[in-house]
Amino acid sequence: MVLELKNIEKSFGEKRVLTGVSFKAEGGKAFGLLGRNGAGKTTSIRILMNVFGADAGEVLLDGKPIDYEKVGFGYLPEERGLYPKKRVIDQLVYFAELKGMEHKAAIEAVDYWLARLGMSEYRNKKLDTLSKGNQQKIQLVTALSHDPEIVILDEPFSGLDPVNAMLLKDVVREEIGKGKIVLFSSHQMSYIEEFCDSIAIIHKGEVVLHGDLKDIKYSYSRDKLVIASPEADRIRADFGAAATKTQDGAVLLRLSDPAEKQSVMRRLAENYEIDGMKVFEPSLNDIFVEYASEEGAEK
Repeated sequence: MVLELKNIEKSFGEKRVLTGVSFKAEGGKAFGLLGRNGAGKTTSIRILMNVFGADAGEVLLDGKPIDYEKVGFGYLPEERGLYPKKRVIDQLVYFAELKGMEHKAAIEAVDYWLARLGMSEYRNKKLDTLSKGNQQKIQLVTALSHDPEIVILDEPFSGLDPVNAMLLKDVVREEIGKGKIVLFSSHQMSYIEEFCDSIAIIHKGEVVLHGDLKDIKYSYSRDKLVIASPEADRIRADFGAAATKTQDGAVLLRLSDPAEKQSVMRRLAENYEIDGMKVFEPSLNDIFVEYASEEGAEK
């Protein structure tokens, strides 16, 4: 499957929110939709899900206008939308039935996901008796129980402790492994970097960067090395102003010419005790700040 937003335009009154937004997401891969608050991410997602229409442009699946009667969406919103005073099982089955499931199948699917997420003991509890993290897991069941082809996760790791975050990671990998389109929207760049094959960064209603994350990183100048060594201080002293200290105590060495990379690495390996060496690549956080800041957008 290939999901595509193509030249999407949207205004609310006099305010233009999206200006020709285009990006693609593929089945069996995770896609990261990034942007600052107010950039247009939520509007793009709502148009994608047919909550409201675009003023112009198309939403395509495999090159054809998407048929919302045939394609299932699973959505985990940033803000929970469940009923705090209702039993967990009742509302989960209700939401699954809203997505077209028969009652018996809905119960079976919900019970499967409650067990998968370690939540079976809360089946008959009222939602407001659960912790914030467990409520987030219940919300996730509403997104997955009807087995949708397209899964949209908005800040999915919010409120989760490390153990539950690891569980969610496993579930996301399983969904990707089934060939589904999984779209992330998050400000937690480490999770996007871990899962997403491709990204789009929206700034002021426009896509300012879109593509394969590895290719984007590789496009940056490869003129720096990161060296982990117990002799880091000596390396910095020997290389002078070209060598600086990273936050984790490694050496960041700037080359005068990227073509020197192999010879400098050999020199380092021959003259110092080296634990690890690699070409420096910007983090997704670095890339996001560059493209989503006012200064970066003006480049």
